[in-house]
Amino acid sequence: MSKKKRHEDHEEHIDETWLIPYADLLTLLLALFIILFASSQLDSKKYDSIMHSLNNAFTGGEAPFAMSNLIPVNNAANSTKNNDKNQNPPTKEESQTESQLAAKLQKEEKDLKELKQSMDAFIKENNMSEQLTTKLDNEKLTITISDRALFDSGSANIKPESQKLATSMSNLLGQYPGYQVEVAGHTDNIPIHRADFETNWDLSAKRAVNFMKILLTNTKIQPASYSSVGYGEYRPISSNDTTEGRAKNRRVEVSILRNIKATDEIAK
Repeated sequence: MSKKKRHEDHEEHIDETWLIPYADLLTLLLALFIILFASSQLDSKKYDSIMHSLNNAFTGGEAPFAMSNLIPVNNAANSTKNNDKNQNPPTKEESQTESQLAAKLQKEEKDLKELKQSMDAFIKENNMSEQLTTKLDNEKLTITISDRALFDSGSANIKPESQKLATSMSNLLGQYPGYQVEVAGHTDNIPIHRADFETNWDLSAKRAVNFMKILLTNTKIQPASYSSVGYGEYRPISSNDTTEGRAKNRRVEVSILRNIKATDEIAK
């Protein structure tokens, strides 16, 4: 009787051996999803770290999983650019052109800096810092001259005592040929009431022309490189609401234009 009972108890025992392969299957699925997730991120460092951890977990440190060959996103563009350069190196003609452009840019920068320094020295020697200023930027060297340094109020005739300024500037500009030069006249916004000038356009244009004529008396200057323009009141550098602001707006600007803009890129 007791033997029969023990036999029945044994038949009712639940078989749990299926849990072992089930657990292994879940572990493999987890590893698969981790690998897929890491691959989708295109992060080689993260991928390699995960592979190293899985290798240790499954093989005790051996490496059945290959390490990543993925290229990080941040370096992809640089790698492509470098490969293009390696595969398509510049020709001899292209290299010469790049070298010539670099040399021209270097000379232009040297010329304009020297011209600015010479003009600044003239301004200092003649105590004209309140009447003349210079500015060098990526497009041009600009010499700004206050109208009172050149003209009487409402007049376009250059004052006799201002001849030295115009002649000195002409001599400096003659030392640096090959640049386009623009002479621009500007006024304030106060309407002009003169028989010889109907508007501020006329006054500013005539002032620019008269100053340019003195510059062109230097035989070293090529007239074809020079031009004049009158902007009237429409390009102010200060407010026309104050006396000081209007005085700043009444000016003549001599701009020496760059042949090669600083924004032009030299191929590397």
